[in-house]
Amino acid sequence: MDSIQKKLSFFPLSESAILIDFGETISVEKNMYIHQLTAALNAEPFPGFIEAVPAYTTLTVYYDPLAADKPNPYHHMCTRIEHAANNLKTDKLETRTVELPVCYDQEFALDLTEVANHNDLSAEEVIERHTSQVYHVYFIGFAPGFPFLGGLDSTIATPRKQSPRRKTPAGSVGIAGRQTGVYPIDIPGGWQIIGRTPRQLLHLNDRSPTLLQPGDKVRFYPISKQEYMRQEESKWR
Repeated sequence: MDSIQKKLSFFPLSESAILIDFGETISVEKNMYIHQLTAALNAEPFPGFIEAVPAYTTLTVYYDPLAADKPNPYHHMCTRIEHAANNLKTDKLETRTVELPVCYDQEFALDLTEVANHNDLSAEEVIERHTSQVYHVYFIGFAPGFPFLGGLDSTIATPRKQSPRRKTPAGSVGIAGRQTGVYPIDIPGGWQIIGRTPRQLLHLNDRSPTLLQPGDKVRFYPISKQEYMRQEESKWR
């Protein structure tokens, strides 16, 4: 963790936002440190602090420069963030392993054949390799509740589609490069869709509206189309 702390670089994004860069290399250890710092800032916010938004290797802190009440709010905020980083207790964050059922039937696996052909594999081999990994939730972004998951088997990595779909159905499980993810709502998107989960990732009326949180682990397991339909129907009873 000391090596990560020494690599902090601060950049102004605007008069009310700071980007903290932790270096280009992506790793679970670095990402967990970012989430620990995010949790610490949220737990003990200083005057002017609004929000901390984590990503793969960066943390963006939004603040109110007037509330800081200092001649140079940017430098004052950087000092407060650096102090929080230097005094960070790197205890393990509470994380969960969430298991998500996925139907890889061709009706839902819109790009499974394309992913298989790109990697010289059969559809069955793609499914087996996709369900054999435990994934790390690096961050939530792009759309409300959309998890960016790292840990994809490199042998099924596939570039995004050249022409995004105008509508990607909610629950669609996709691949983009070395990432996998799940669309929480119906939105346009260019990820390669290989299946669909009946689990609902976004509950807007709940206190915690997203099923997955940064730092969680995710495991996919295959289900039949019949089981998918059964679980889908049970959501609305």
